[in-house]
Amino acid sequence: MSLITKILPTSNVFLDLDVGSKKRVFEHVGIVFENSHGIARSVIFDSLFAREKLGSTGLGQGVAIPHGRIKGLKEATGAFVRLKEPIPFDAPDGKPVSLIFVLLVPANATDLHLQILSELAQLFSDKQLREELNTLAEPHQVWERISQWQPYGADFT
Repeated sequence: MSLITKILPTSNVFLDLDVGSKKRVFEHVGIVFENSHGIARSVIFDSLFAREKLGSTGLGQGVAIPHGRIKGLKEATGAFVRLKEPIPFDAPDGKPVSLIFVLLVPANATDLHLQILSELAQLFSDKQLREELNTLAEPHQVWERISQWQPYGADFT
């Protein structure tokens, strides 16, 4: 099982979210994580925007991985968001983004969050997988597809 699957509950897969900006995406996931982890949405929002100010978390090819360190969070958690319409995200290729994985890690996170970010970058570098994630109709289908994916160098025994 990938690290991604361990931190992504099916309830955190959102398809065809109708928002027009990074701000609205961050507000939406802030509410989700506030409800599931009891951490104020403003803390989550501020952490994600603070990271964005350091440089865009847009990867290119319509994908972004906004992430932040959250004081009081016990373990890494994530949310997958597919947007109804792509939004600008200052990605290196200049293309708007429609596939977003929001990663939150504890404030004192070690290299685990770097391993998760690496897996996410590998996952989203797969063109066929990106295309599938853009077309699957149900959150559980998206979760299943992500759970079937294996990171490079994974032990297949």
